[in-house]
Amino acid sequence: MIIKVLGPGCMNCKTLERRTFEALQQLNMKASVEKVVDLDGITAYGVMRTPGLVVDEALVWQGGVPSVDKIKELIISKVQVN
Repeated sequence: MIIKVLGPGCMNCKTLERRTFEALQQLNMKASVEKVVDLDGITAYGVMRTPGLVVDEALVWQGGVPSVDKIKELIISKVQVN
């Protein structure tokens, strides 16, 4: 599983990254977590508002910082689809 945090490095982006790691730890899951900070890379996913969260190349969140529980839901729902 590859998870990408999309954003220029603002506080919300850093919080999303930290919560993503926390969610993975609580789920006892391993994933590669990457940061995408360049504008072209961010807009390639159709993100209009950062931060954004991409799970296995699918945009699952944008424009705010979800709770750890919501991130867990997003990850689990993506795993169940695949």
